[in-house]
Amino acid sequence: MRKQRGIPLDELLAAHSAGDARLDRLVERYGRDVVPASTLATKASTKPKRASTTSKPPKKSPNKAPGARLARPDDSQAIETRSPRLVGYARVSTDEQTTALQLDALRSSGCAVIHEDSASGASRSRPGLDRAIADLDAGDTLVIWKLDRLGRSIRDLIDIADLLRERGVALRSLTEHIDTGSAAGELFYHILGSFAHFERSVLRERTAAGIAAAKSRGEHLGRPFLLTPAQIREAKQMLARGESPNHVARILRVGRSTLYRAIAKSAA
Repeated sequence: MRKQRGIPLDELLAAHSAGDARLDRLVERYGRDVVPASTLATKASTKPKRASTTSKPPKKSPNKAPGARLARPDDSQAIETRSPRLVGYARVSTDEQTTALQLDALRSSGCAVIHEDSASGASRSRPGLDRAIADLDAGDTLVIWKLDRLGRSIRDLIDIADLLRERGVALRSLTEHIDTGSAAGELFYHILGSFAHFERSVLRERTAAGIAAAKSRGEHLGRPFLLTPAQIREAKQMLARGESPNHVARILRVGRSTLYRAIAKSAA
């Protein structure tokens, strides 16, 4: 008969009370291992816990493109658009007292920001105008009281108008009723361009006439001579005595080519 493994504890205690004969039969039957009797009973099967039917399924994350960031609840979906602004500029000359008249006119036209200068119109250093131009963005308008507030010369006015046009900024003059932001205002740029072309043409004609007049009087044009007429005469005498050109140029502290040019021009 096959031996069962382990002697039940209750049978072992009863065998000790009955005597050695019964204990020997238990050992022969079960072996010498002693285990509690309850371990020989059928083990209760442990059932796995079932998932709760009330648990919610996991949320699926929405699909997104690689590298894109999903919108958060606090993300603003509206794109802020800035309205074009009117930026004013006022300047008073050194002989004027105040910009009150200009400021009143600029504020009445709707300028919320106004930059000021107190300097002569011929001066190129105008920090207020520099700040006004830096404050302007494409679509904005620079508002002035009169055109001469930007500069006293046509050339200066043209340069500033071209700078504003390149940045997409309009120019409005309240006194002359000029607004380059309108279709009719484009004519202003063409007029300025015509004045600039006329000014350059007049300057070229005056320069050419001055050069011709100086040549007719025998005046020297260009770089001044490094040698005086007395030095040139002395150089000619030294060369006539047999001095070398290098020696003569070294004494007069000029280059040999400069010496040759001076002698050639004096002979012409």
